[in-house]
Amino acid sequence: MDELRVNNSLIQLVQGDITMEETDAIVNAANKQLSPGGGVSGAIHKAAGPGLWEEAKKIDGCDTGEATITYGHNLRAKYVIHTVGPVYSGSPEDSKLLRSCFMESLRLASTHDVKTISFSAISTGIFGYPVPEAAGVSLRAVRDYLLEHPEIQIVRFVLFSENDVAVFRKTLETVEI
Repeated sequence: MDELRVNNSLIQLVQGDITMEETDAIVNAANKQLSPGGGVSGAIHKAAGPGLWEEAKKIDGCDTGEATITYGHNLRAKYVIHTVGPVYSGSPEDSKLLRSCFMESLRLASTHDVKTISFSAISTGIFGYPVPEAAGVSLRAVRDYLLEHPEIQIVRFVLFSENDVAVFRKTLETVEI
């Protein structure tokens, strides 16, 4: 397992299935309607069962760069934090919105006494964000949050492919504390 210590917290990289994480919260790479969709979001909704969608429907959606929270239902995680990443356009706004996804998700985690949280590579799938750029924005956002908020003990990036893990690993080596 690859990791970086930030004060008393850890950022970890693993290859795996985010729906199988035993953690306080997992972060769903959601769409604005919070509907099941495909990719990671579809897998999370399927594993959580119909209760997740029933709860999510009661929320008035979620804007890009924002986050909202539901219970985990049939998942091992107590909570699902839903965040809507930007569709990649190459604009400087993309990195601001992606950073906001992580900051808002972590803020919600802190307010719900979450000690361990697992993220996927937000926006890198059908939203088209290049993995190397997303890794840099994501890891630096998490580092910056943990420097100010030591209550979160473990932030784990659960990545689907070996290639994504390799890219995040290379980026993690360049993140300074």
